[in-house]
Amino acid sequence: MLLNADLKPGDLKSALERFFQIAGPKILGLNDTWDPSKGAPVFTRRGVYTARGWTEWTQGFQYGCQILQYDATGDERFLRLGRDNTIHHMAAHVTHTGVHDHGFNNVSTYGNLRRLGREGRTGETPERMDFYAMALKASGAVQAARWTTIADGTGFIHSFNGPHSLFSDTIRSCRALVLAHQLGHCLMAENDRRISLLDRAIEHALNTARFNVYYGEGRDAYDVRGRVVHESIFNTTDGAYRCPSTQQGYSPFSTWTRGLAWVILGFAEELESLTALPDADLKKHGGRTKVRDFMLKTATAAADFYIANTATDGIPYWDTGAPGLDRMPGYLERPSQPDNPHEPVDSSAAAIAAQGLLRLGRLLGLMDAGRKYYQAGLHVSRTLFAAPYLSEVPKHQGLLLHSVYHRPNGWDYVPRGKKVPQGESSMWGDYHLMELAVYLKRLAEGGHYLAFFDQPQKAARRNAL
Repeated sequence: MLLNADLKPGDLKSALERFFQIAGPKILGLNDTWDPSKGAPVFTRRGVYTARGWTEWTQGFQYGCQILQYDATGDERFLRLGRDNTIHHMAAHVTHTGVHDHGFNNVSTYGNLRRLGREGRTGETPERMDFYAMALKASGAVQAARWTTIADGTGFIHSFNGPHSLFSDTIRSCRALVLAHQLGHCLMAENDRRISLLDRAIEHALNTARFNVYYGEGRDAYDVRGRVVHESIFNTTDGAYRCPSTQQGYSPFSTWTRGLAWVILGFAEELESLTALPDADLKKHGGRTKVRDFMLKTATAAADFYIANTATDGIPYWDTGAPGLDRMPGYLERPSQPDNPHEPVDSSAAAIAAQGLLRLGRLLGLMDAGRKYYQAGLHVSRTLFAAPYLSEVPKHQGLLLHSVYHRPNGWDYVPRGKKVPQGESSMWGDYHLMELAVYLKRLAEGGHYLAFFDQPQKAARRNAL
């Protein structure tokens, strides 16, 4: 990736304004045409959103986009839509015991509504705020109950694949546990045993860092610093780690770039949330410094790997080991090519990673170690909010083009006359582009810093750059 050291959030102001102008009609149009009884919209086919009943992990992203559009524009129509849809359609996601996606579905809806209420943006009643808080408490506890204990007595939140499966995706869902903990909640187990949601979030993060991320320390023959595996497999009889794996990547020994992006953003956000937690909450895990150090080691390794293994404009191909890349000499030395006959890019990975890079950079200090990551985040963002990635055609229902869902399963639409998926959008890609846009807008304009957790008032206002 080639970085522009002088790029600032304010330089993207006109691009962001145009993005919100494009997004509004598309968000309204999808709400008018989509039938929730079909499930959640997942990805587009010929520019029209379709469902895919693997898990309903994207419904909160649809309604979250509505809420974030209000956040950016102040247009009350989007607040009413987001609030009403959350109230009428999201309750089942709060108590959904079968998925690892609570931080996606519920923090994107109930969490955003509560955050805006706390900022004084929506005039919510105390009763409505209590309703949002109760949903978030329940969501965090249900997520924490998906627990697998491993050989050393720690554990992880297992994926929908089953108790043997630790996904990299889930690190961002840990924000549901952290927020519920901040709200004073816990998981009540057998014999009234009170289980700390924060303890489970930190243990999950620790085991994601231990088993899903590599550090160039000789763990195996493919141990490259910052490489991320989609999934780790455990023997549930004795809790022993068995092997790396993948569901949506090319192989266990390459890096599925959306999994890499989840790690960058998830750990960056967890690092930020430590600033709002008292020392006593972290004592069990060795204290603030120890927790911060392992998270920072993981986040910086993954961020460095992303920068080193991404095209010059900041957009990665879907997997660093995808076999068709061998037929694209110099693909890392030029801008990404979504229209090529060998391997697709994944713009949704870029939208996720960009926010993580920006957050990590701010955390480390813009004049110090964080400058590289911050500039990388801005560089990726500038690419995403312009052609060929911004979806400018009104009839196309998506916001972010060239997103890929499940390449190995062949779920992504390949246009006629082409050999690889291209030109389509995903609900998670659209949401993360929207969230990135709101984040950048706030950086440029000042005001409340965008975070999933409850921030101290002074910290929440220190935002202008």
